[in-house]
Amino acid sequence: MSTHDATILWERGDQPFTDGKYSRAHTISFDGGVSIAGSSSPSVVRPPLSKVDAADPEELLVAALSNCHMLWFLDLARHAGFVVDRYRDEARGQMGKDDRGKIALTRVTLNPQVMWSGAKIPTPADVAALHHEAHERCFIANSFRGEVIVAGN
Repeated sequence: MSTHDATILWERGDQPFTDGKYSRAHTISFDGGVSIAGSSSPSVVRPPLSKVDAADPEELLVAALSNCHMLWFLDLARHAGFVVDRYRDEARGQMGKDDRGKIALTRVTLNPQVMWSGAKIPTPADVAALHHEAHERCFIANSFRGEVIVAGN
């Protein structure tokens, strides 16, 4: 099996720590050399202790699920002979209590909007089947305990 690596780096600097008023801002680096700004969610830890313009863990999970679904969808569409020109998804995750009573991401709604071209344009049933199969194959969806809804076209 393959491995997938990420490095999280947080440093206190000259901030106090034991009073809880330290920044939650950090850097997330991936094995391909890309780094992004990370933080706690501003809805969990209020700014300025969280960084509003950074990715939080909940957003990263929603993005990973949307990204995985899209990659499978594109591959399946190609194999079916369709040409995708553009795929945009405004995915949204919702927090709540799960079946164990723990606070969790309980639902992710994908809202893909797909633009097609070429001689073979999929029917709405074709698109629904592509989304269903993409969801079935998505490694992240298979790892997620919550509900995933595909609401787009």
